[in-house]
Amino acid sequence: MIAQVAGRLAAKQADRVLIHTAGGVGYEIVVPLGVMERLPAVGETVTLATELVVREDGWSLYGFHDEAGRRFFQRLVGVSGVGPKIAIALMSALGVERGARAVKERNIALLASVSGIGKKTAERLALELADKLGEFEEAAGAVVPEGAAGAAGAALRALERLGYATVEADRALRQVLAADGGSGVDPETLVRRALQLLAQG
Repeated sequence: MIAQVAGRLAAKQADRVLIHTAGGVGYEIVVPLGVMERLPAVGETVTLATELVVREDGWSLYGFHDEAGRRFFQRLVGVSGVGPKIAIALMSALGVERGARAVKERNIALLASVSGIGKKTAERLALELADKLGEFEEAAGAVVPEGAAGAAGAALRALERLGYATVEADRALRQVLAADGGSGVDPETLVRRALQLLAQG
């Protein structure tokens, strides 16, 4: 079990980062949009709580800012029909706090708006997890009031309101954040830069 990775942030890509540890090992870690947003610049040190998912076609490591994010991911993938990709998509689109609240309140429409989550999967999430996610609302809300995704989450919702699909908006925002770090960037700037990428096709 790889529960945590600490080291130098060597690279940022669309949906993953590369961390070089002091022992000389490089870990490729898939992260939600909110984690990508809050990462330091390449070359700086970083620590992520991680979850290793082992499947027949390979091993994948997923990273989160804290244990709350990791536990939320674990709860999501524990639901039948919800794999790591869907869990990461939900966390990217809604963040931990907002995602937990959507499940707890059985907000099927909001859950189903996330790329990869249809109505049936949204209903299954609400049915199986509605009474089990109270801790995440409190934990995430204490750290990032607007939701775990912060400015990136606000930018993603703005792009969705402009008519862009969650998956393409998410991809554009990740490119913006990977290109210049994105640390401290406000939602308006993120939206403007993402729109420039989206306009290029």
